Amino acid sequence: MKQDIQPKYVNVTFVCACGAEFKGKTAKPNTKEGDVIKLEVCDKCHPFFTGQQKLVDTEGRVDKFNKKHNRK
Repeated sequence: MKQDIQPKYVNVTFVCACGAEFKGKTAKPNTKEGDVIKLEVCDKCHPFFTGQQKLVDTEGRVDKFNKKHNRK
């Protein structure tokens, strides 16, 4: 097997735009131990995880699907 072809995992700090901060590991190229990686969205501010996501149904597709499959 070839030597030194696996990526090096380094400990970094991820900082979200909302201010949340957490530690993790990355194999991103040109990243050094202790670097800070900035994120736009995390699990603390993403609408899906916070419950603020809204389903937009302009043509009644969800109702049509539920009716077709006998769902209430």
